[in-house]
Amino acid sequence: MCSFSPHRVQELRDAAASLEIEKESLIEKIHSVQNSQDMRNISDGEREELTITADRLMNRTLTVEVSLETIRNPQQATALQHATAVIDEIAKKVTDNLETGRKQLISLYGACTSDINQGPIDQKFQSIIIGCALEDQKKIKRRLEMLIRNIDHSEKSITLLDQQKQKKH
Repeated sequence: MCSFSPHRVQELRDAAASLEIEKESLIEKIHSVQNSQDMRNISDGEREELTITADRLMNRTLTVEVSLETIRNPQQATALQHATAVIDEIAKKVTDNLETGRKQLISLYGACTSDINQGPIDQKFQSIIIGCALEDQKKIKRRLEMLIRNIDHSEKSITLLDQQKQKKH
């Protein structure tokens, strides 16, 4: 007789979701090291060794496949597609104007959280998010957090480069 319970199934789903989050975190950290301002301040030999190690770790991390399917009805699937398209569109524009893109992403993030002090809220996006499955809402929120962090890191790198240029002149 097989012993299982709804509780055990949920534990399995939670473990898979946790692994998915951990993978995203590792990729973000490796990417951060690869694009770090500190990489420009070390010797060529150290930089090459660190780059090789980071590339190897990134490739190994990307071989991990975590698949956690979200059960959604047709309306939830449509809402997810719409929300993803909105985020993708803003993410493409971020390279043109970091600050404007950051503000837009923050207003999308505000639509995903119940924290009143979060800042501006994109009401239209909030109505889209409400139509998504709960698991999709959490993933969208995590993605927005990651995009905002990446912009913040980019802005810091740009500021450091500007400061270095000013010191040379």
